[in-house]
Amino acid sequence: AGMSVAIFGSVINLYSGFCQADPEKLKLIETLGGHKKEKLLKIVLPSSIPLILSVMKVNIGLCLVGVIIGEFIGARKGLGYLIIYGSQTFRLTWVLMSIVILCIIAMLLYFALYLIEKQVRKH
Repeated sequence: AGMSVAIFGSVINLYSGFCQADPEKLKLIETLGGHKKEKLLKIVLPSSIPLILSVMKVNIGLCLVGVIIGEFIGARKGLGYLIIYGSQTFRLTWVLMSIVILCIIAMLLYFALYLIEKQVRKH
């Protein structure tokens, strides 16, 4: 469920970002005998790194929401199951702890992405 939520929006955003690559640079590579692989690796991907990172930031939240909703529907384990089960049995501590764990996971993923972004900006 998490993958399906994130993939469709990502593909559309990334495609529109890839189409905005500098047409003059693409024409230059084509003129010099480059192929699609060179265009992709030398122009499109390097110019789209900020877009890729921003799409990944959005997808962290979307994926977590998708996974939890998937667990709401049909799981016997996991944080989504604990949230539903805890709310049905009036165990507020289970519900709140599950939400806190989700927040910690999201913060760790955002921090990892921040470190990746910091490394990319150095180069």
